[in-house]
Amino acid sequence: MVEKIKQEWFSNIRGDVLAGIVVALALIPEAIAFSIIAGVDPMVGLYASFCIAVIIAFVGGRPGMISAATGAMALLMVPLVKEHGLNYLLAATILTGVIQVLFGVFKIAKLMKFIPRAVMIGFVNALAILIFMAQVPHFLGISSLTYFFVGITLVIVYVVPRFIKSIPAPLIAIVVLTAVAIFTGADLRTVGDLGSITQSLPSFLIPVVPFSFETFKIIFPYSLSLAIVGLLESLLTASIVDDMTGTESNKNKESRGQGVANIVAGFFGGMAGCAMIGQSVINVKSGGRGRLSTLIAGLFLIFLIIVLGDLVVQIPMPVLVGIMIMVSIGTFDWSSFQYLAKAPKTDALVMLVTVVIVVATHDLSKGVIAGVILSAIFFVAKISTIKVKEQNNHTNITFDAEGQLFFASVEGFVESFDFTVKGKNIIIDFSEAHIWDDSAVGAIDKVVLKYRENHNTVNIKGLNSASKRLVEKLAVYNQPNPKVSGH
Repeated sequence: MVEKIKQEWFSNIRGDVLAGIVVALALIPEAIAFSIIAGVDPMVGLYASFCIAVIIAFVGGRPGMISAATGAMALLMVPLVKEHGLNYLLAATILTGVIQVLFGVFKIAKLMKFIPRAVMIGFVNALAILIFMAQVPHFLGISSLTYFFVGITLVIVYVVPRFIKSIPAPLIAIVVLTAVAIFTGADLRTVGDLGSITQSLPSFLIPVVPFSFETFKIIFPYSLSLAIVGLLESLLTASIVDDMTGTESNKNKESRGQGVANIVAGFFGGMAGCAMIGQSVINVKSGGRGRLSTLIAGLFLIFLIIVLGDLVVQIPMPVLVGIMIMVSIGTFDWSSFQYLAKAPKTDALVMLVTVVIVVATHDLSKGVIAGVILSAIFFVAKISTIKVKEQNNHTNITFDAEGQLFFASVEGFVESFDFTVKGKNIIIDFSEAHIWDDSAVGAIDKVVLKYRENHNTVNIKGLNSASKRLVEKLAVYNQPNPKVSGH
């Protein structure tokens, strides 16, 4: 236990502290922007990011992953805030946390194994595109100086790591270019242009809403959506950070941790949040690996707000834009172009559909769900072919079934038989097949009963133990029971 704490907290102190500082600086404009999307005061997003980052550092299942207020969650909140106001949002945030804790307790995270690799690649690429698209309004068509600062930032972030590895390049870019902008009086948009910052700590509050079933009916649909989207994004991000760092994480603990963090955020005036792939990538690429990096990100964020608030609002937006553009470039899976050429066409299509839907809707959950459903349809289509070979030796006709017999393959199975024969001994051999569901048993019933109508005897053989149990339980033809045998 002590060894694990040392590994997760103190094995990379310098890297974690510096990475956490970079993340905190990049969190401010995003938290403000997401608050504006949701239709709430900028401090709601900033307080949420502080609370969630600090809490998740202790209770999360993935060290080094950054959680805070996110755009995907903010989009879901818009109708609730518009119709019912901030207090209902805070109540919904608390309920979101409760639902996520229950998801963790009941090990819902194990459903991650049903998300195919093609969907994961699509998710990552769509997120990279969304990160880039979110930066466009902050630099396109504003001024030549803006383009210049974005360009210089890109150069610093790309070139400096080749010569200086002890300090994260994004931190150098922020400090140096902010100082240049302040001393030269450069006419640039700043963080302060996104919204005002209140230099105060969050305080505990209970949302002012009626404690009634009516309130529950209003917030529950939003809370459930937030819980699912937040968990989906968090677990996918955890898997990506797992791959980047070559380490494993506890997905069910992460689900519980996200829930606890959202409950605390709701009681301290923050909106619901989840893991952020962009910030998590910044953290890992800046050298962050342990829980300390997440804690520092949260603590330094509130330090920036309270102590350095007047300086923070002067950070030029083009600098943060440049950093986020490099994050989007680093996040995008450039090998996916090769993947499109080499992977099966169905997998390539699943990846493209995931990307298109996420980018079109700005909703990660819709793209991932569409990708999973499409993958399932292709998988069912791929395995729904069942072969039936006929062997006729005058007195006996043997049919050898090969494949998976279930609702999608029963039609082809039934069509494989010739029901015009009379007075024969029919043997149907399932040694190379598996019976999966009631539809499959119904198809076997149909075949057996049709043959019996023409005075044929029918024997079923070769059923494996699971198939045999299902047939004996559901089949009509074996009453009275014909010969049913296993291997």
